[in-house]
Amino acid sequence: MSFFMLLLWLALSAQRGQSTDPPNIVYILADDLGYGDLGCYNPDSKIPTPRLDRFAAQGMRFRDAHSPSSVCTPTRYALLTGRYAWRTRLQRNVLGPWDKPLIAENRLTVGKLLQQQGYATACIGKWHLGQNYATTDGKPVIGGVKNALSNVDFTQAMSDGPITRGFDHYFGTIVPNYPPYCFFENDRTVGIPSLPMQGRNFNIPGPMVPNWKLENILPELTDHAVHWVEQQAHSRKPFFLYFSLTSPHYPVVPAREFVGKTPVGAYGDFVYQTDWSIGQILDAIDRAGVSDNTLVIFTSDNGAEVTGEVNPGVYDRVQQFGHRSSGDLRGAKRDAWEGGHRVPFIARWPGKIQAGTFSDAMICHADLMATLAEILVQKLPENAAEDSVSILPILLGKHGDSPMREAIVHHSARGKFAIRQGDWVLIDAPTGDDNGANGEPQWLKSERGYQSHRAPGELYHLGDDFAQRRNLYFEEPEIVSNLKSLLKKYIDEGRSTQGARQANDGVIQPYSAPSKSPN
Repeated sequence: MSFFMLLLWLALSAQRGQSTDPPNIVYILADDLGYGDLGCYNPDSKIPTPRLDRFAAQGMRFRDAHSPSSVCTPTRYALLTGRYAWRTRLQRNVLGPWDKPLIAENRLTVGKLLQQQGYATACIGKWHLGQNYATTDGKPVIGGVKNALSNVDFTQAMSDGPITRGFDHYFGTIVPNYPPYCFFENDRTVGIPSLPMQGRNFNIPGPMVPNWKLENILPELTDHAVHWVEQQAHSRKPFFLYFSLTSPHYPVVPAREFVGKTPVGAYGDFVYQTDWSIGQILDAIDRAGVSDNTLVIFTSDNGAEVTGEVNPGVYDRVQQFGHRSSGDLRGAKRDAWEGGHRVPFIARWPGKIQAGTFSDAMICHADLMATLAEILVQKLPENAAEDSVSILPILLGKHGDSPMREAIVHHSARGKFAIRQGDWVLIDAPTGDDNGANGEPQWLKSERGYQSHRAPGELYHLGDDFAQRRNLYFEEPEIVSNLKSLLKKYIDEGRSTQGARQANDGVIQPYSAPSKSPN
């Protein structure tokens, strides 16, 4: 935080009679929730989201917020490290079951930063960033074939998981549709996964604990998070909760009391339950009397899912229910288009963030690290948060017209790079290659009149063409060249922010189209 900003913040806090203690931080990350699923983002949404709509009215709603990737693992990596995941070994798709940790042991994370400042930290929910397991035979983990059990020794602790990457406490599932099918608490499974998976919603073979019920995952995570917040609110330490939801990601399994509550089928009901779950956390913060000194952020890890993982998917829901999870955006999860990575983002901090406001500033999930460092008046090391920019001035309503970020690099599931600067966005990969997992349906292409000519890339001006209908790649060669040069600079320098040049973890591979990711 600049000295001027610090003085301003302290003066405002003193004037309003508010605490100048470090704020509690609650970061809520939905899984596969689309830009158009919430009523506060899409007036035509068919899914009721009363708690998030109310939350938006209490804080600031960002209309140009982006996940750094259009799939889950790389977004979570960037969120917790402030560094784009394509700088690591993971340059397309997501981690698979039993994969090793993606976050290096010596890398600073948001959790570690806050631990250093005396915070109690917890990750509750989905992890999906890798961990190590002991095996019964000392050999690598066997993923197994259908209904086969693995050679993992579940009587031993897992290593290099959440509690080694900045969290004092962990409770959750590694991935809800990945084995092992069980909860973890800290570094141990809750029960021993001793049975082969059973049921149509388990799409990847592996062991499960007896009586495992998918529909119980979200309620259990919610109850655990509520209890942890209430417990920490009565301690003397500030706290950080990373509440990483498993919904509305596949498997779409709304609890019985939410079934049939919306006109958008099981997906709509699961989003409605997700809204309820978030409401329970907000209520716990209010009951504990810590709302005024708690910064709460809500967002999603990428855009909405297509048919194949969920049924009906984002496009089929338009035809079946008249509901557009992507709103007016082009694309969905896995895409380099806006629908893959432009997501809801809402922040509430009473007395600091003005209620009922919105921002059109271009921000990215990777910005969390730099933002918290500025709030806590901490200087980050040169080899940390290489792609993170503080959005604190935006939250406090004290930034001018100039953008906080020079640019954002987007990354698709298939390894396509896109770079956004101002209103211009360049997808640096040939058209004709499928941009998404299943591509767009013909009826949507006809409805929106997308261009179909082949080109070495795609260039759009979002100010004039929000739906990305018209590819200007051949019409604006200078802009294409400038954006390509900027992207190359960010890759070569190992960072996209000011600071000393850093090394990527390996050679950054050019785009190619491998097989479809399982998640």
